[in-house]
Amino acid sequence: MSGHPPSAMRFMPSELLRNALSDIRDNILFAQEFVAELDYVSFVKSRRDVYAVTRAIEIVPETSRKLPDDVRARNPSMHGATSGMSAISIATNTTMWRNRTSGGPVQEPLPPLLEVVLAEISILDAGS
Repeated sequence: MSGHPPSAMRFMPSELLRNALSDIRDNILFAQEFVAELDYVSFVKSRRDVYAVTRAIEIVPETSRKLPDDVRARNPSMHGATSGMSAISIATNTTMWRNRTSGGPVQEPLPPLLEVVLAEISILDAGS
């Protein structure tokens, strides 16, 4: 017996991987969208926006830990990008906005990570 009730839905490994990659992609896009039209003062005054951005960024490294070793081995930059994200989310302060015209720290690690995630999703799509 596998320990799962007979009625439990089971996923194929590729489906679990696709779900994890989609969660990472979606939360990167959410974090970028949430700050797109805000200046620092408006952002810090909005508890809802601070919470939304912080949570979206926290989900990325949480989910990336679930990725299989082969995905992480193909993308060593993924570890570097996600390891600092929890610190970024906790430090939702002027550091995040210091370089606002070029996107600031919320933007800097996210586009390269998003490219990696989209490439991995493409690999899955090609194999389907």
